[in-house]
Amino acid sequence: MSAPLVKVLHRLQELFQNVVSAIETMILFPSLFRGFGRRRRKPFVGAHWRRRTLDDFADEVERLFTSPLTTDNMVDMSSKIRAQFQHCLQNSPCCMLPSHTHALPTGSEKGTFIALDVGGSTFRVALIELSGREQEMRIVRVSSTSIDNNIKLLEGTKFFDWMAGQIDNMLKDVGTDFGRGEVPFVDGPVVTSVSSGLVIHMGKGFHCSDGTLGQELGQLLIDSCRKRSLNVEVAAIVNDSSAALLSRAYVDPKTRMSLILGTGTNMALHFPVHEIGRSKFGVRPEGWFEYAKNVIINSEMSMFGGGVLPMTRWDEVLNRTHLRPDYQPLEYMITGRYLGEIVRLIILEAVETANLFGGELPHSMRDPYSLNTSIVAFIEEDSTVSMAASAALLQKEHTFHSYPSVDDLHFLRRVSQVVSRRAAGYLATGIHSMWCLRNEADSPHISVAESLTKDIPEVTVVESEDSAKTVSIACDGTVINKYPGFRDTCQKYLDQLSEQTHPGSSSAIRLDPAPESAILGAAVAVAVAVAEKAAL
Repeated sequence: MSAPLVKVLHRLQELFQNVVSAIETMILFPSLFRGFGRRRRKPFVGAHWRRRTLDDFADEVERLFTSPLTTDNMVDMSSKIRAQFQHCLQNSPCCMLPSHTHALPTGSEKGTFIALDVGGSTFRVALIELSGREQEMRIVRVSSTSIDNNIKLLEGTKFFDWMAGQIDNMLKDVGTDFGRGEVPFVDGPVVTSVSSGLVIHMGKGFHCSDGTLGQELGQLLIDSCRKRSLNVEVAAIVNDSSAALLSRAYVDPKTRMSLILGTGTNMALHFPVHEIGRSKFGVRPEGWFEYAKNVIINSEMSMFGGGVLPMTRWDEVLNRTHLRPDYQPLEYMITGRYLGEIVRLIILEAVETANLFGGELPHSMRDPYSLNTSIVAFIEEDSTVSMAASAALLQKEHTFHSYPSVDDLHFLRRVSQVVSRRAAGYLATGIHSMWCLRNEADSPHISVAESLTKDIPEVTVVESEDSAKTVSIACDGTVINKYPGFRDTCQKYLDQLSEQTHPGSSSAIRLDPAPESAILGAAVAVAVAVAEKAAL
């Protein structure tokens, strides 16, 4: 099938899904689509809706979102999610995927490296200096270039030529001969897995896979660099969650897991090789299994929690109207892409049934995903009585026929708080589940594989210091590190869960920020690969 035809079909699919979403909204809230001046006089009465006060509605929202967050309930959900992890560890081709990165940094690795960070809209090139664990990792130079549509349309090797040009420009700005000597300058782009990776079909409008499908990613970049007389060697290719783990492990030896929580979410963990289904490893170098005792796993955690984490009626609407229903159940309830949409769906019902905004919905809020999560975060953080700043921001982003009242704003703040609190609780449940999975794998008494076939209690209290030792989780992403109070709330839930399942371990799981982890983690991955190569 030709690329233009695939593109047309994809756009038709998106259009169809938007139409479905709009129709469902019209069915649920018909009066919102009858014009601002002709709002229905007679209230709609159904299974869930009736005329009520905003306080009554806010009470119901809070009850639905927070009732699952008792410690006992969360421990039970954690156990059930752990069973999903255990199953996927053995044979799933979509998640719990072992990378090629098996060694964590010792903190003694030193050197200067190039790191590349290829994002959906930005390409960054950085020169990173590692001087050992006792010294800070230093970003010597970093350049950031927008990846506009013209760049995305570059086909095949032309895109890699463009990348090589950005590397060349950054090195020239440093004013040295880096990359032009006889010894290859080591490079570590952040893309997928290890020093050897194959080009696959790209999303987000990229055409670089046209004509290069199945070719070695690293070699394509090396060839493009050589056209500019750059002597570069690609030593490591890692995804964002693996990069976060590596960057934090370089400075903190207790780091064994990482979390990305921004627009989307994912976790990586360092895990025993023998607990993973052998078929998941594919082809490995000869002797790899003899020296690789642990490996970094890309969990694709967003795909877990289906059938376990309770959903509200607003979650169900979001899921039904999504392009991929049920595909990433956890992500749909905790990430920056969806928190604003959940609040928007609650707003739709509040306008219809509780006279929010005087019963008049701004036209711009009718469209799915039209309420940005950054606005929700701003409203939640506004602790003033008048909430004038929140009102001004709402009026700037969405045109209201009448200024939102103080009661309207207090309702929005309360709703935003309970939506984000549930997100932090569900995230903590997933993290705790993965932490328990590691504890089981490290236990000499029973393996994860054995636990699939044995009748093991859902909550196992372990008093061994080794099985509940402190673990640092490297955290990166706008929601976990910048959403007001989110990381602290998640940490409190984690403390409660770890104490419940491992008495005396209330602080065993630490959420530690890992800023700039994409480029720093890439440099660490390269340093580890170089050190390992030298040792062989």
